[in-house]
Amino acid sequence: MVTRLDAGQGLEGLPGSILRMTSNLRSVINPAALPVSAATCKPIYPNQYLKVNTIFNVVRSAGLRTAWSDKHPSYQLLSGPSGNGVDDFFTPEIASQASGYPAGVSWDSDVDANEKYDGYKVQAVLNEIDGYNHSRTERVGVPALFGMNFQVVTTAEQLPESDGLTGGYLPGGTVPGPALTRAYNFVDAELGVLIDQIKARGLASSTAIIITSKQGQSPTNPDDLKRVNDATIMAGVDAAWKKTHQKAAPLVVSTSDDDVMQWWLNNRSQTAANFVRHYLLTHSAVAYNIHGKRLTVPASGLSKVYAGAAAAAFFHVPVSDPRHPVVFGIVQHGVIYADQPDIEQHGGADFQDRSIPILVLLPGLRRGATVGASVEITQIAPTIVQLLGLNPRSLQAVRIEATRVLPGL
Repeated sequence: MVTRLDAGQGLEGLPGSILRMTSNLRSVINPAALPVSAATCKPIYPNQYLKVNTIFNVVRSAGLRTAWSDKHPSYQLLSGPSGNGVDDFFTPEIASQASGYPAGVSWDSDVDANEKYDGYKVQAVLNEIDGYNHSRTERVGVPALFGMNFQVVTTAEQLPESDGLTGGYLPGGTVPGPALTRAYNFVDAELGVLIDQIKARGLASSTAIIITSKQGQSPTNPDDLKRVNDATIMAGVDAAWKKTHQKAAPLVVSTSDDDVMQWWLNNRSQTAANFVRHYLLTHSAVAYNIHGKRLTVPASGLSKVYAGAAAAAFFHVPVSDPRHPVVFGIVQHGVIYADQPDIEQHGGADFQDRSIPILVLLPGLRRGATVGASVEITQIAPTIVQLLGLNPRSLQAVRIEATRVLPGL
């Protein structure tokens, strides 16, 4: 682990003191670890990557208070281009050594540890429901927009085993296994605590609650798993490039691969992008199934590869924009890129990645209904803005993409 639960803030008495973690996330983000703007030679903070405002910017601009709790200080991006969208951040670093657990165990590599970690964020939100800031050191009023993420379900989906319990889903992919059932029960109970507090503070008649997921995961059926070590593929690409470009630096400089392939190259030319695309589609890769049996998958485990201009077009940005991956690959169902024993991952275009529930509880709602229409999680933001009596078109992305509010509300 390279940091602590407080992301290096220097709090004493962790983890018990974690609620005193700062809301000023820029102060705990290491600028030396950030990319640098070629135009200004200054570090680029997460919020500066955004080109449009966020829901937090819209709500703050209306004079209302905002708060959010998440798993990394990099969620500073939610404050939007202006950098001031969120009044009260609480973002303990989940990728840090879990207190009281063996060395090398992070909060998200053990279900029991992750429950404790999520519990800190629940307490922060309870404090906000009571009208305090997340650390309960200052009475500031209940935010108009606030919430948190639960990470434990993702952890229980990805781990093959935790605390003696089998992770993920049972064969067939529809019934959660013991670890995942435990995680669901934990989240259900904690949501009940939050809702009970909202009722106790007399806020139920003025509070809408939206419960959803950032993403799904795949493959839910463990029998479909094909785990590939992408480091071997990268080494093969670099070696093949070196044969005809002997003085060139390694071609692949940065990756973000889960059940998707995203590569940034040292050479961003279309020629280099085409070279990588051709290599990926014409070379097989070694994979391992849930039982550790060696398999071979064609085309590096990919079903489609976008390279260079095609990758830029996929993300609707100019080719010159350095943020987009030069090579973007859609995986075959069941393929995940991992050198550790994950059994599910996310980030790709698999149907299971993109299929999640959305539950909306409206003030005064007496009779529930199921809306069968296909919707996107991008529709949640304009829906919240409208529920707050604001104009959804205040969101720049809504105007650009013509995003609608959720139907049936």
